[in-house]
Amino acid sequence: MTFDLLIRNATLADGRKNIDIAIADGKIAAIEPAIAASAGREIDAGGQLVSSPFVDCHFHMDATLSLGLPRLNASGTLLEGIALWGELKPLLTQEAVVERALRYCDLAVSQGLLAVRTHVDICDDRLLAVEALLHVKKAVAPYLDLQLVAFPQDGYYRSPTAAANLERALDLGVDIVGGIPHFERTMEDGARSVRALCEIAAKRGLPVDLHCDETDDPLSRHVETLAYETQRLGMQGRVTGSHLTSMHSMDNYYVSKLLPLIAEADLQVVANPLINIMLQGRHDSYPKRRGMTRVKEMREHGISVSFGQDCCMDPWYSLGSGDMLDVAHMGLHVGQLSAREAMRFCFDAVTKNPAKLMGLEGYGLEVGCNGDLVVLQAQDAIEAIRMRATRLFVIKRGAVISETPARAARLSLEGRPGSVNPAAYAPLANDH
Repeated sequence: MTFDLLIRNATLADGRKNIDIAIADGKIAAIEPAIAASAGREIDAGGQLVSSPFVDCHFHMDATLSLGLPRLNASGTLLEGIALWGELKPLLTQEAVVERALRYCDLAVSQGLLAVRTHVDICDDRLLAVEALLHVKKAVAPYLDLQLVAFPQDGYYRSPTAAANLERALDLGVDIVGGIPHFERTMEDGARSVRALCEIAAKRGLPVDLHCDETDDPLSRHVETLAYETQRLGMQGRVTGSHLTSMHSMDNYYVSKLLPLIAEADLQVVANPLINIMLQGRHDSYPKRRGMTRVKEMREHGISVSFGQDCCMDPWYSLGSGDMLDVAHMGLHVGQLSAREAMRFCFDAVTKNPAKLMGLEGYGLEVGCNGDLVVLQAQDAIEAIRMRATRLFVIKRGAVISETPARAARLSLEGRPGSVNPAAYAPLANDH
């Protein structure tokens, strides 16, 4: 038997070792030890971790790589970032948005990131960014799954043309209904926007993904309305609440009521640890609040939580590298997710959990799934996060689309080894 690709001696995220993975016709054909077959190409993983691709279910590709345009965010704050985006929008051209987005997708692929859900601002009456990213979606389809969210960034009611523009964007083929209820002028308008947006999605048969309660205000409780509307409209499993940072400021009694409501609605949750640990708590002196929702408590209630990157070198966040392991690393630390099982969850939060949220067909490491894989310079998922492991091979439908040499350093120290492989520094005895 001959396959298109054989990966030998792999370690899987579930702990299985010395596993071979065979791919034929773009699909995983076999996963078992010592497959007796040949292939057009063979890769010896050498005991390294082989995983399904990374997935970013919360991003802003219309703004990515625009750092410094038209000026830098001198304060590094959310409000200045919003003001900067308002200055930049009239200067945007479709060609520039497309070029930056394609460059970012190149970076994403090199990091093993093969699926992205991006929010796209529809408050520009030209819908320039919408048209640009619809073009990008088609261009990258052979190697990256891109979902678009119609995002009324200036507020569904606050921006006078947002309601009409959102419908226009959906008519053009945007996949998901977005919103930002906490940015409306009043709490009442915010709640009204949640109802209106969920009704639009229900009528069109589309998912919903709202920026929800991205604030330090404990009275910002739009996720409660989102959970209610999800159940009222029978949209369980199709609705996502992103950010939910107000929950880190809420009193425990109210949260004890809120979390079961979220669980009953099967609401998907996205935390964005990089951007929110940077932007939240800016009005605090000390004690200073953390900028991430209650991940531990949500998991205890059976709520599906994913991590998103949110921003990369744009008006809001001047850092970022398209590396979802960097996101997992920050989420682990901010959320104090230091138990072994919790650290493994952080890997799931940038792989299989967001894949489920995005409804990616054929995602996974099972026979019959798409032949989409990443070979990492790490022995297991925890080590991959610890080292932000090098992506040795990125594979799409059985074809290698990116390769990176293994990370190593040469030493010139008398009496010491001549080289150091950082991935080899795991403890000699552990529970990997």
